[in-house]
Amino acid sequence: MSPSTSSFVLPDLHAVTPFKGSFNPHYTEAAAESSEWVNSYSVLSDKKRAFFLQGGSELLCAHAYPYADYERFRTTCDFVNLLFTVDEISDDQNGKGAYETGLTFYNSMRDLNYEDGSVLCKMTKEFTARLLKHCGPLTYRRFIKHCKDYIEAVAVEADLRERGVVLDPEAYQTLRRENSAVRFCCGLAGYALGIDLPDEVVEHPAFMAMHLATVDMVCWSNDLYSYNMEQAMGHTGNNVITVLMQHKGLDLQGAADFVGVHFKALIDTFLHAKRTLPSWGARIDGEVAQYAMAMENWVIGNLNWSFETQRYFGHARHEIRRTRVVHLYPRRDAGEEESSSSDEE
Repeated sequence: MSPSTSSFVLPDLHAVTPFKGSFNPHYTEAAAESSEWVNSYSVLSDKKRAFFLQGGSELLCAHAYPYADYERFRTTCDFVNLLFTVDEISDDQNGKGAYETGLTFYNSMRDLNYEDGSVLCKMTKEFTARLLKHCGPLTYRRFIKHCKDYIEAVAVEADLRERGVVLDPEAYQTLRRENSAVRFCCGLAGYALGIDLPDEVVEHPAFMAMHLATVDMVCWSNDLYSYNMEQAMGHTGNNVITVLMQHKGLDLQGAADFVGVHFKALIDTFLHAKRTLPSWGARIDGEVAQYAMAMENWVIGNLNWSFETQRYFGHARHEIRRTRVVHLYPRRDAGEEESSSSDEE
């Protein structure tokens, strides 16, 4: 990034996204319950908790799972709150510490009899007990696999951060699909919909192309929108903007523009794959159509949430949505890193 760079213009991702967003009608009551649940454990420091609350994880769920009934929606809120908690804890850890945190998360989700005495273990088992009330066996098995992939990727990310290593674009994309937990979250769609797709459907090339395009759209847009906050804290290694600048020789605006072009290509990939899905019979075809809708909800819902939450753009979020101009925050001192981006105007 040029020393003179003080702002950049976001590509208009909404303009190239043909999906229609929606919002879960159970948001107000279920979100309050889930927020009270996660905050009752006091896992995070006061500053991190304030940032966590302003991030609006339940708001994200309302956009991403608008079709879920009350109980399933409350459980998705618990899950995303739990993920944000694990993410905040591991952000301050090295590779070994992040992996140990991840193992507690994984073991507690895989086995309700597991016990290591930690608060994270207790929280995770409470979530898992709620999940298992309505989760199909195939969905749960894939969910646990995504959990294992996630904790391993988070540990790799922590190790790379400790060593100051920025991956090349291909390696970064592979890691980002897992450490972002977006595959994990998309795996929850079957639970939220009340369906349990067979492996032959989920593993079909066209379905998998839709899934990966969805994951990449969410990851790349999140990296674009979070870059300002992350550069202010000096946490830019795990961001596609940094990857593109370092490995493709782009400046900040060039990297942002690249994200816009790639995002449109991902939309095209998704739509092409959707058109080429085979038929598995009327019942399963109907469930696949619901799952495709759920993927679309995640993409447009994440875009909409990004400009409603204070997590990325603070009080300026509505103005930035209108103008797409992002003014870079000044670098914060180490003691300020836990402060919310909402402090920035």
